[in-house]
Amino acid sequence: MRFTTRPTLQGTFGMVSSTHWLASQSAMAVLEGGGNAFDAAVAGAFVLHVAEPHLNGPAGEVPILLAPAGGAVRVLCGQGVAPAGASAAHYRGLGLDLVPGTGPLAAAVPGAFDAWLLLLRDHGTKPLDDVLAYAIGYAEHGHPPVERVGETVETVRELFETEWTSSAEVYLPGGRAPRPGEPLRNPALAATWKRLLAETAGAGDREARIDAAREVWRSGFIAEALVRQARRPTLDTSGARHTGTLTAADLAGWSATYEDPVTYDWNGWTLCKAGPWSQGPAFLQQLALLPPEPPVHGSADYVHLLIENCKLAMADREAWYGDAADVPLGTLLGAAYNAGRRALVGERASYELRPGSPDGREPRLSAHACRAAADPGEFDALGVGEPTVAKSSTSPVPGEPEVGEPEVGADGATRGDTCHLDVVDRWGNMVAATPSGGWLQSNPVVPELGFPLGTRLQMTWLEEGLPNTLTPGRRPRTTLTPSLALRDGEPVLAFGTPGGDQQDQWQLHFFLSLALRPAVRGGLDLQGAVDAPNWHNDSFPGSFYPRGMRPGSVTVESRTDPEVVAGLRRRGHDVTVGGAWSEGRLCAVARDPRTGILSAAANPRGMQGYAVGR
Repeated sequence: MRFTTRPTLQGTFGMVSSTHWLASQSAMAVLEGGGNAFDAAVAGAFVLHVAEPHLNGPAGEVPILLAPAGGAVRVLCGQGVAPAGASAAHYRGLGLDLVPGTGPLAAAVPGAFDAWLLLLRDHGTKPLDDVLAYAIGYAEHGHPPVERVGETVETVRELFETEWTSSAEVYLPGGRAPRPGEPLRNPALAATWKRLLAETAGAGDREARIDAAREVWRSGFIAEALVRQARRPTLDTSGARHTGTLTAADLAGWSATYEDPVTYDWNGWTLCKAGPWSQGPAFLQQLALLPPEPPVHGSADYVHLLIENCKLAMADREAWYGDAADVPLGTLLGAAYNAGRRALVGERASYELRPGSPDGREPRLSAHACRAAADPGEFDALGVGEPTVAKSSTSPVPGEPEVGEPEVGADGATRGDTCHLDVVDRWGNMVAATPSGGWLQSNPVVPELGFPLGTRLQMTWLEEGLPNTLTPGRRPRTTLTPSLALRDGEPVLAFGTPGGDQQDQWQLHFFLSLALRPAVRGGLDLQGAVDAPNWHNDSFPGSFYPRGMRPGSVTVESRTDPEVVAGLRRRGHDVTVGGAWSEGRLCAVARDPRTGILSAAANPRGMQGYAVGR
């Protein structure tokens, strides 16, 4: 029997897994109160805004994969577009060659709030008051914050005290950063949601009330406050003060949308991801690159193969993925194309960025990506893998940082991350969502609202003609990538992780640990796959400012078999051995359609993710 930190939970009523126990238990409370998986997910999501403000917020973004019982899997896109004034030419005219990693210039149209409310309207059963009650309670009366909230605030203390003073009012009350065991309150956020409910109280039935709330977000007091904030000159990572491009028309003209997922069939599984405006298809490409008989799971040959396959998929992501161009996705996932790509994997680690030529088309990389590949040392390594957020000159976070949590570089820049939430209910409804953006370190708190704007536009390029060029009305290519998996056409597994560019690396390792290893207790070994030693590489341009890369790099947990580490080094990989529990923050829920048995597991890394259920 393999050691796991916790059991894989099993039951028949409902299961929730998220990156914070308060969100998990709030979502479970909704299930206990008769709500379905979609009601529960919305309640949990709004609690995540309160409990993990350093990792997400209402003005951030979220892709949601949903599988209604008996219905088709759908993608609900909560990734907002670039405002009408956010052109590459405008930003270059400001003297920029990259979109700043913080500040209003990096703000897309906020997407998370509308996506969650659309999910609630179309697939939920509970009134808006019911699902917001948990978040309002924690914001108004307080909750005990995890250590990372206060540590993150300390890294940006000087910035908050001298520049982003509205953020200091929320996160440095009386000059004190949040501390574990002391209630953290956000009365402005609680007041925002209470005013929203009051203004929509007479709107009509459940659905009409939700639509009225969406309208308040788009054109009411919330929209007005967001636009005012975007117009305030704000110090960002460029070292200058800029105003943003978000307008009232941008907010009024956008709403979340449904799409079909991109799917790939592998060994009896059907994997569902969001489209190439996300990095989701890179997960599917990694599956398509696998040979019919992979090496022994966990061996040096196996890890080497997955690392090299990831490099090829991520090189294609860099050359072909984005919302500003026609992406040749059918070819990129096709058997012939991947057979040719598979032949590029040799016995030695590659240090090159090698995008392919689907349908004979010549790949094009940004000039920045080419420079990063040629001279990785030119760009700050802090920008590899995960998002850069605010700058300050305060001292680093004490203690060893966990991958997937905010960290501090030598220049004082910190990086934020993301949340994840999965729910399955007794009726068979299933949802996977990866909320992110709008971190407390991304932009100043909007004083009237209690939360900041997001920074997802930093993932676009300012060079014309690329699939991910900053383009008005187009989505920035996001790293957010939840997953749903089917067997025989039935949804059986929802999973995902925070981690920026690492998300579809960690998720692939997790999924293959399930698919290639024996089951336990008659079901999938979810907790064993979550706990298994994980790794990642940074051999491609990072998606976040300042867009660095580390060719040939591999970071493994110290629990990795020493023979595997030695084998990787013999193959030429530049291996860094990290902390024992430093790679991956997976959440997962599952359902066996034959028996109705539900299961769940959550990541022990970071000491805050939990699964609950019965």
